[in-house]
Amino acid sequence: MSNNLFNDFDAVSAKQWKQKIQADLKGADYNDALITSTYEGIDIKPFYNREDLEDLETSSFISDWTIGETIKATDITTAHELANEALKGGVEALHFSNLKSHTDLSAILKNLPKTTVYLDVNDNSLITENLDQNIFYNYDPINHLNISGNWHSDMKTDMLLFKKLTTQTKTLTINGSVYQNAGANMVQQLAYLLAQASEYLHVLHEDISDDKKQKVEIIFEVAIGSHYFFEIAKLRALKQLWNTLAIEFGFNATCRIHAVPTKRNKTIYDYNTNMLRTTTECMSAVLGGADTVFNLPYDNLYHLPNAFGNRIARNQLLILRHESYFDKVKNAADGSYYIETLTTQLAEKALTLFKQIEASGGYLKQLKEGLIQKKIEESARKEQEDFNTKKLVLLGTNKHPNLEDKMKNNIEKNPFLEIKKRKTLIKPIIQKRLSENMEINRLEKE
Repeated sequence: MSNNLFNDFDAVSAKQWKQKIQADLKGADYNDALITSTYEGIDIKPFYNREDLEDLETSSFISDWTIGETIKATDITTAHELANEALKGGVEALHFSNLKSHTDLSAILKNLPKTTVYLDVNDNSLITENLDQNIFYNYDPINHLNISGNWHSDMKTDMLLFKKLTTQTKTLTINGSVYQNAGANMVQQLAYLLAQASEYLHVLHEDISDDKKQKVEIIFEVAIGSHYFFEIAKLRALKQLWNTLAIEFGFNATCRIHAVPTKRNKTIYDYNTNMLRTTTECMSAVLGGADTVFNLPYDNLYHLPNAFGNRIARNQLLILRHESYFDKVKNAADGSYYIETLTTQLAEKALTLFKQIEASGGYLKQLKEGLIQKKIEESARKEQEDFNTKKLVLLGTNKHPNLEDKMKNNIEKNPFLEIKKRKTLIKPIIQKRLSENMEINRLEKE
């Protein structure tokens, strides 16, 4: 017997596997019984083998992921206390949102251990130097347009400020969480992220020197859903797509990915199930090559920010790292027949859609015409129909619900979609959870 056990067995081809499966089906149709079609138009086969990789250009993505935490900076004192608590609890990167203009950052960061800090900004009043932290500034006016329907000021003013801040801070942040949370399929999410990036790169391309292009830090913020292997492939495809786009614009810089669990599948009833959902979503993020993972507290939908929810969310990531050893292998998904195939299919389909968007005038033109919103709504409607008919299952909500569970007196903030009547330049991209209508009906009957 040879030293390598596998040498004593003949390789089995895909054709032989399929013939054996077909025989075991005893007359049932192979495609009908075992091929599953997804929202992205990808057919999932019952098995994958080495032959699936023969014509693929696979890529290896190695990342040392860090644990992040988002802090809503409602006031300086609270923000400082929450940041200090997070860093003591094992967090390695802080993300401050809801910062007001002219906020005293030095007071928030005073005496904190040196760490990486990400700041959401709406103007240049927060840009400062001489702080003992590694600071990145997030200014994404197109994301603001996506969500609110309006620019901060107007397109010209916002883009001039974007160019100034990007050149000054060497940071370009593109937030695509809205697409996942609104119900876009993964091909759409990737294509729209790429198209959004393209709009920014067009603005920067002619006015930023080649040496500065190499120094810009590109950050994609991505929401992660519950389709485990597809989400791994989605992040890997995003890195492939960025590399393709960056070469065209002369940005020889790899992108960083910030991942956060989606809100679309989270629920207020049987809310502890949210911990299971966010755990698997964070696992997908790590295996897909996310650089920083920001978990979502299980009670984020209906509770105001609180120490317990934040600690549980933080500990989920600490467990993945220190007890599940998700930091020991840097490229665990490399070579997986299934994931590599999905990565290629998602990247190819997303690139095709991206090219269609560019050929028709670009992302902003389609957004103004309402085409982006329409396509996302169509995808979201299909997903919602599957949820309503229980083809898409959220345990504890549309399957095996605990009807004795009461929530009316446990809600501290509105967990449902609110549409404020206001004049907008475009129709906003609407973010809505799958279970909202069902939850509203249950609350009315309590």
